[in-house]
Amino acid sequence: MYTVVERELELKLVLSPERGIPVAARLGYRTDDPYAVHIGFHINSEHPVNWTFARDLLVEGVFRPCGHGDVRVWPSKVNGRGVVLMALSSPDGDALLEAPAAQVSAWLERTLRVMPPGSEGEQLGIDDALAQLLAR
Repeated sequence: MYTVVERELELKLVLSPERGIPVAARLGYRTDDPYAVHIGFHINSEHPVNWTFARDLLVEGVFRPCGHGDVRVWPSKVNGRGVVLMALSSPDGDALLEAPAAQVSAWLERTLRVMPPGSEGEQLGIDDALAQLLAR
């Protein structure tokens, strides 16, 4: 059995410094996939667009710029309120998304309570599997 921590929120797809459009999203975390966070973007299509990346990347990105390549995350201020910016790149295109920092942080805190940092390997049984391999 595993635990799921989800949060619906509205992000902003940044089109230019002056223009953005709202995008409904769902943040998801599952203890059976303890290193990853999942974000589903509900755009005008039959199925959401899903991204999966390291939970540690999002945790760090709330406090300081991090990531490279396909996913980059950093904190910022927009009109005096804290936001988390996520730059996502794929062969299909690039997107810059703005998320409310307080909501993302609160959700991340819930994930960290159900699976504290450093305990992810225990959930997956990595140490036990490695011990079995080395015992052979």
